[in-house]
Amino acid sequence: MPLYDRFIPHVPGRYGSWLRSRRHKHLNRKAPEGFLENIWSWIKTLVWALSVVTIVNGIAFGAFTVPTPSMESTVMAGEFLFVNKFKYGPSTPQIIPFLNLPLPYYKTPPIWEPVQGDIIVFIFPGNRDQVKPDNFEYYLKRCMARSGQTIEVRDGRVFVDNVEYPMPPTAAPAENAFQIQENLQYEAGRLFPPSKVGWNHQNYGPVRVPAKGDVIQLTKENLIDWTTFIMREGHTINTATMSVDGFPAGTYTVQRDYVFGMGDNRDNSLDSRFWGFIPEHDVVGTPMVVYWSWQNRVNNKEQSLMYKFAHIRWNRLGTIINK
Repeated sequence: MPLYDRFIPHVPGRYGSWLRSRRHKHLNRKAPEGFLENIWSWIKTLVWALSVVTIVNGIAFGAFTVPTPSMESTVMAGEFLFVNKFKYGPSTPQIIPFLNLPLPYYKTPPIWEPVQGDIIVFIFPGNRDQVKPDNFEYYLKRCMARSGQTIEVRDGRVFVDNVEYPMPPTAAPAENAFQIQENLQYEAGRLFPPSKVGWNHQNYGPVRVPAKGDVIQLTKENLIDWTTFIMREGHTINTATMSVDGFPAGTYTVQRDYVFGMGDNRDNSLDSRFWGFIPEHDVVGTPMVVYWSWQNRVNNKEQSLMYKFAHIRWNRLGTIINK
């Protein structure tokens, strides 16, 4: 007798009755007859499997593909990671798997909050001037500063609250990465915040990461820096009249906590220096282990499947992702 059948007769209460009823229906169900019944049975099985994957992917674990070399060599472009989505607070499903369609979701209070040095997977907030991104995407960076901290980059060295955050020991310049010059083209008119002249990816800041409850003084000079930020928090803003939600506003109170993300490969990373702060609410997980790795791009060009299989990184399979 299967272990399952030995177990369920002894389960007490309503749950036991439900298990026995479900088992009885399973054992006595009619086999599908005819083409249409087989199709309907297949659809029900597919919907059930998709629902289970969606729920598990939202609550506990997920899979993530690393698209760019910005975190090399901590994690590498072309790697597939299992992500712990329970750590920063389980949530209802955020997307429909395989279809990549975003869903409205609810996130429970986090068990742990992101701290400086954590490698985080988060929902991409959009480019600097976008209230919402064109497509739903997960990104992966390192949390360099939390809400209330001040971050600054001096000649490529990162300082948080005037204390240097050293380059992680796993960090190394990427091979076959997109060229630094291609990254530099973003600096003219693309750095965050918009009004800062003379900043670049190696000399950036200081910038204070907003915390819930912060009161921002709004002026004609700095309104351009906060317009997209305020709209991302769900408000309308009129820059001509300096009004928020139709009311004159000389100040704005921040509604959420934020983090500042940056790639370990600091010279080849489009990150919070370019598109702004990451809502802590949108930090969904942290990578655990590499379950597949291959070289998928050369000189920023996607390679053929045959090339990828010929360049599997066997030594990376099973790699545990540490801080």
